[in-house]
Parts: sequence; structure tokens; C-alpha cells
Amino acid sequence: MSVSTKQEAEIKRNPHPDFKKVEASRPAWDAQAAFRYTQTASPSWAFGDGANGTREAGAADRKHVCIDPYAPGRPAAFNYKLLISGIVPRPIGFVSSRSADGAKRNLAPFSYFNMVNHDPPLFVLGFAGSAAAPKDTLRNVLETRECVVSVVSEAFVEAANATSVDAPYGASEWDVSGLTPADDCVDVRAPRVREAVFSVECRLDSHREYESRATPGKTTGCLVVLEGTRFWVREDALDEDRCLVAPEVLRPVSRLGGITYGRLTEAIEIPRPSFEKDLGGAEGYEKLKKSREESSK
Repeated sequence: MSVSTKQEAEIKRNPHPDFKKVEASRPAWDAQAAFRYTQTASPSWAFGDGANGTREAGAADRKHVCIDPYAPGRPAAFNYKLLISGIVPRPIGFVSSRSADGAKRNLAPFSYFNMVNHDPPLFVLGFAGSAAAPKDTLRNVLETRECVVSVVSEAFVEAANATSVDAPYGASEWDVSGLTPADDCVDVRAPRVREAVFSVECRLDSHREYESRATPGKTTGCLVVLEGTRFWVREDALDEDRCLVAPEVLRPVSRLGGITYGRLTEAIEIPRPSFEKDLGGAEGYEKLKKSREESSK
């Protein structure tokens, strides 16, 4: 049994004994669900109003449970399942890489992923495990110091999920998924995913390993920082100034808890407020503060 297979058995990510039976009982994929903008839940919301009207009745009276991640008898897998179901939605970094000799290519999705800066463009990837016994992508990135990160779209979500298969090193996830490697990158030798609307060529900036708090001495995580060197955007998704990607074309897919993915079919816009113009500056702030103090008496 491989390490990843053993981890999946411990995590029990899939809650359904017969997933296909459960899936067959659900509504069909809504291919007509077009991306659209709506109003906010409370268009008339004003400074100091607090939560809007969508909060369920009695929510304010419900207690919170405090959880110690290292409580005696609490498995690390519980923390994993709790965090991936609570920190949502998470963008998926679809990472394509190659071995140092170019003989092996790897493609894998990561939801421990995000952008952390734009100048320079910096991205983070989180890996469970260590650099001493790395997973395929981590091995390739550390050896070649490069990769390509793509955004997963609705059009190939099943294929992207297929690349998470616990295949041995050397087995090509490109073959498993049926996706197309595009060998036209400028700064890196790793291919990008041709089906992806948005991709970034990346070079390794740094990596850092983390030791388990529950099992001192055991390395359980590795954080990789990547610097983007080139952006690839499908032309119909790009605006004239080459600075915006259209969500209705990108159709990004996110990760939720367990085996759940999320679609982005609705959005709202909320302008960032100005302290002087919208709140009224220091005078307006003091009035608001005084009003809240009086209402709480």
C-alpha cells in the first residue's frame, strides 16, 4: 500500500459506501447555469449595521465549541477534515511539473494553494509530508526549481480530479486524465495544461519544512513559495488592457470539504469604502461610535 493510499484509508474522505448510487440520485449537472451578478443581501446596509438579514434565527444564542487540535486521542486526520471543510472555498492549484531528466511528467491538484503577492507574483503550495520522502510534485519542484500552475475550470474538473489518483512515480497523470500538455512555455520546461483558461509559469523561490506538534521529530508538512514569471490567458477571457480575467469564461472550480467541489455561478460586487467620503472622516466615525454606545445601553 502506497503512502497516499494509506493516508486516504485513514482520512476516510469519501463518506459514501456506494458513491455512484448516491450521485445517480442527485439532479443532473445544470449546463444552463450561467454566471451572473446579483445585488447584495442587504443593498441598504450602513456602517455599524453588523450582520445582514440572512443570518438564521437563533444564531446569536448558539454556543461555539472550542477544539484543542492536540487533545489526547484526537487523530491528526480529524484536524485535516475539519480545516478543509471550514476554510472554504479554496482555489485549486493545478500543478504540472517534470523530473530533472525530463523523463517523467507529473500533474496534480492542490487545494493548499493561494496567491500571496503580485510584485513579484508569489504563490504558495502546501504539501503533506517531507522533502526527505517527497510526493511526486514536490520531488520535481525541488529538483528542477520550476513548474506551471493552472486554474481548474468546470470544463475539465473530472479530469483534474483524476490526477489525484495514487499512481506510482513515473505513471503519467496526463494519460490518466486525458488532458493535453502544451510544451510552449517560455521560462520553464514543464508543460502547461492546454485546456486551462489561466496558467502561470513558476520558479521555486523557497521551501520550508514543518515539524509535527503531536509527534515531535516527525516532519509532516512542507511549504513551497513560487514566483510567477509568465502568465498564460485564453484570449476570449482577457480584457483589452490584459489585466482582468472574465469569470464567466474562466468558470473556476473550488474545493470544499471531503470530496466536494464548488461551482462559481453567482457573484456580488461591493465597493471598498472610503473613510473620508463614505464614513464622514473622524467626525462621522465619532458620531457612529457614540450612536453604537448609546444603543448598547
